[in-house]
Amino acid sequence: MATLLNTVSPAANLSAKTKRNGFGFLHSQVPNFHTFSLNKGFPRALALAQIAISPKDAVFSLSNWRVGKNDQKSRELRINDAFLQLEYMVGKGHKPEVTQATQLLYDLCKSNKARKAVKVMEMMVGSGLIPDAASYTYLINYLCKRGNVGYAMQLVEKMEGHGFPTNTVTYNTLVKGLCTHGKLNQILQLLDRLTKKGLVPNAFTYSFLLEAAYKERGVDEAMQLLDEIIAKGGEPNLVSYNVLLTGLCKEGRTEEAIKLFRDLPAKGFNPSVVSYNILLRSLCYEGQWEEANELLAEMDREDRSPSVVTYNILITSLSLHGRTEQAFKVLDEMTRSGFKVSATSYNPIIARLCKEGKVDLVVQCLDQMIYRRHSPNEGTYNAIAMLCEQGKVQEAFFIFQSLGNKQNYPTHDFYKNVISILCRKGNTYPAFQILYEMTKYGFTPDSYTYSSLIRGMCREGMLDEALEIFRILEENDYRPDIDNYNALILGFCKSERTDLSIEIFQMMINKGCTPNETTYTILVEGIAFEEEMDIAADLLKELYVKEVLSQSTVERLSMQYDLKELTG
Repeated sequence: MATLLNTVSPAANLSAKTKRNGFGFLHSQVPNFHTFSLNKGFPRALALAQIAISPKDAVFSLSNWRVGKNDQKSRELRINDAFLQLEYMVGKGHKPEVTQATQLLYDLCKSNKARKAVKVMEMMVGSGLIPDAASYTYLINYLCKRGNVGYAMQLVEKMEGHGFPTNTVTYNTLVKGLCTHGKLNQILQLLDRLTKKGLVPNAFTYSFLLEAAYKERGVDEAMQLLDEIIAKGGEPNLVSYNVLLTGLCKEGRTEEAIKLFRDLPAKGFNPSVVSYNILLRSLCYEGQWEEANELLAEMDREDRSPSVVTYNILITSLSLHGRTEQAFKVLDEMTRSGFKVSATSYNPIIARLCKEGKVDLVVQCLDQMIYRRHSPNEGTYNAIAMLCEQGKVQEAFFIFQSLGNKQNYPTHDFYKNVISILCRKGNTYPAFQILYEMTKYGFTPDSYTYSSLIRGMCREGMLDEALEIFRILEENDYRPDIDNYNALILGFCKSERTDLSIEIFQMMINKGCTPNETTYTILVEGIAFEEEMDIAADLLKELYVKEVLSQSTVERLSMQYDLKELTG
C-alpha cells in the first residue's frame, strides 16, 4: 500500500496505434456463439396469454404483466411478454385497449426500455388510437432526460405526420432537453418551427431559451434575446428574469444584477425569495456583508420568508470566509425556526474547520450533527478528507473510524464506501492516504476499492498513474479482475483516448482476463463519443450478431448515439 501511495512513475509505454487497427483487434476477440432467435420468448408469451384471435379492428386486452413474482427478472420477462403480445396482435390488424397500452408504455420507460416504449406509442397511433397528451409528453420527457433529444424530436415529427397535434408543453420538453446539452441554435430552429405551426411559446419556453443562451454565449446575449422576445410580443415571467440575475452573478457582475433586481417592479414583477437568494449568494461569496445584511432586512420588511436555501447560503459563505462561529449561530437559528436541517448545512462548517486543522471542533460538530439525528453524507466525508491537506491523515482516519462505529456499519463495507466517495469527488490522493491508515488497522482492499481508486485517478487526469497501479498490484501478487480493467478502460475512453483503451483491452486478453458485456459497451460508447459513428455502428452490429451484447443494450446504444437501426 505504501508503494501505491507513492506512485508517481510514468505508465508503461503504450504506443498510440490507429483506431481502425485497434478496432480490428476488437473484432477478432468477439466470441463466436451459435445464433438463436431473439424472439424465442414469443411463443411462451402467446401461450401464457391464451389469446383467442378476434376479428380485425376488435379491441383486445393484454395479459396482466403486473401480477406475479416481484423480482426484477420476472417483472422484465412479463413486460417483454406483454410487448411481444401487443406487437403480434397489432401486426394482425387488431387494436389494443388504450389504457393498457398506455400503462405498458409507462412501465417500459421505468424499465429503461426506451425503444420498446417508443414502439408502443407508434403502434397505438398506427392502429388508429389517440394516446392521451400526458403519456405522449411523458415519453418525450423520458427520452430527453436520457439524452436522446434527437430521437425525441424524430418521434414528434412522426407523431405530427400521423396527424397527432403537438402542444407547447411538448415543445417545451424538447427545448429543455436541448438546453441541457447546450444546443442554442437547435432551440432557435425549434422555436421557429413551433411558431410556424401556430403555437405560442410561453414563459417557460423563454426561461429555457434564456438559460441556454447565457450558458452557451454569455448573459449579454441572453439579455439581448430577452429584448427581442419582448419586442415580438412575448411575455416572459419572473423565472426568466431570475435566469438573467443568475447569469450576471455567475459572471461576477453583481452591481448589474442589483440594478436589474431593482428594476423588476417596473417590469411588473415583485422579487421572490428565489430572486433574493440569487443576489444574496453573490454578495456573501464576495464578502459584501453590509449589503447582504441590508438585503436580508429588506426580505423581512417585504415579508419574503427565508428558505432552507437562504440559510445554507449564509452558512456556506460565512464558513468559506472563515467565520465559523457566525455560521454556527445561523445554523442554530435555522434549527429554532423549524427548518429541516441536514448534513448539507453542517458540511461547509466541517470543511472549514478541517481546512484550519481544528480537529477537536470537527469532532464536536460531528457529534452534534449525529446527536440531532442528521446522518453524514458524501459531502461530510469529503469535508473530513480536507484534514489530509493539513498533514492530519491519522486524525482523519480516526474520525472516519468513529463515524462507522457510531452508525453501526460493517467496517469493511464502510471503509470501501468512504474510499469510493472520496474518489468520486476528486479527492483521490487523500483517499490513498486514508486507505494506507485503514490497512494498518486490518482493512484489506478488494476489487471494488481498487476500481474506485482507478476511476478517481482517471477522472483527475492521472492516466499514467492509474496504469502504474496495475503494475504494482501484479508485483504484489494481486491479479486485476474484469471490474478493474473496465474501470481503467472507461477512464481512458472518457479522456478521449479510446486508442489506448483498445490497447488495454488487448493487454487484458493477453493476461487471460475475459471481457464481459460491460467491457464491450464501454468501448462502443468510447468510439461513439469520439464521433467515429460508422466504426461504432459496425462494431455494435458484430457484437449484436454474435450475441455478445443483449438486445436491450444494443437498443440503448443505437438510440443514444443515433446509430443505424440494428434490431428491427
